[in-house]
Amino acid sequence: MLQEMLQQISPLDSAAMEAARQHWDAIAKPLHSLGRLEDLVVQLAGITGTANLPPRKKAVLIFCADNGVVAEGVTQTTQAVTAAVTRNFTKGITSVNALSRVCGADVFPVDIGVAEELHCDGIISRKIVAGTRNFAHEPAMTREQAERAILTGIALVGEKVAAGYNLIITGEMGIGNTTTSSAVAAVLLGQPVERMTGRGAGLSDEGLARKVDAICRGILCNEPDPEDALDVLAKLGGFDIAGLCGVFLGGALAGVPVLADGFISGVAALCAVRLCPAAAKAVFASHCSSEPAARLVLDALGKA
Repeated sequence: MLQEMLQQISPLDSAAMEAARQHWDAIAKPLHSLGRLEDLVVQLAGITGTANLPPRKKAVLIFCADNGVVAEGVTQTTQAVTAAVTRNFTKGITSVNALSRVCGADVFPVDIGVAEELHCDGIISRKIVAGTRNFAHEPAMTREQAERAILTGIALVGEKVAAGYNLIITGEMGIGNTTTSSAVAAVLLGQPVERMTGRGAGLSDEGLARKVDAICRGILCNEPDPEDALDVLAKLGGFDIAGLCGVFLGGALAGVPVLADGFISGVAALCAVRLCPAAAKAVFASHCSSEPAARLVLDALGKA
C-alpha cells in the first residue's frame, strides 16, 4: 500500500510556480528583494497548484512515542517523562500550546507508541506498540511496524486536510529521540556517528559518550541498508520519526505544506524524501537546530 501511495506523489506544479514568480516580479519593489520569502511563496504555489494562496488553517501534529534505547543511559530523564508531557499537551500548558495560541494553530497530540497507557481526553490514539525495542541489541521495530507508522502519519494528514487544515506543523515527544534521529541520519548521510550526535537536552560528557557508543553498537548489530530508508527507520528509528515521515508524505500527497520544526522532524523529512524524492516539495524548514547534524540534514534536503 505504501509504495502505491508514493507513486501518486507528483512533482511541483511548474505553471503555478511561474505564475507566482510573475506576480511577485510585478509588485512595486526591487526584483527578488524579499529573498527566501519569495522562494517560499513560489514553492507554496508549486505544491498547492495555484498562485492564489488562501489563508492557512494550521494543525500541529505531535507524535509521541518511547524508545527502547533509553535503557543504554543515553538520556537525562526517565521514559516516564514522555507520557507526562503528552498528557500536558492536552491540558494546554506546554510551550507548544502557548505558541500555538499566539499563531492560531490547533494542537493534536498523537500517541503512536507511548510506553504507558494514556487515559485522557484530547489524545489521538494510534499506538502501534508500547515503544520500540532497544536498537543497541535488536531492531527497534519490524519493517511492518515502521510502515504502519508511516501510513498512520499519511492518514492523519488526510483527516486534517478533510477538516479544512492547509498547513501542517510537525512536533514530537519521546525521551531518547535525538539518539534515534542521530542514528538514522548517520546511516542515511554516510557520516561518522560522532559528527551526527549531540547532547540532546543537555547530556554530560559521559552521557554523550554512552549515546555515541549505543548508536555505534546499534549500527553494527543491525546492519541497516543506507539505500533503503525504510530499513534504516525500522532498525534504528522511533515511531515518532516514522509517523512524521508519513506526515511529510501525506502533505505531498494532499498538496499542503508541512513545517519541519527542528532536527528530529528534519530527519523524518529526510526519510520521506529518500522514500520518494518528489515529497521534498512539501517540506518547509522553520529553523536550524543546534544539534550538530541539523545543518547536514537541511543541506541534504536542500532547505539550509
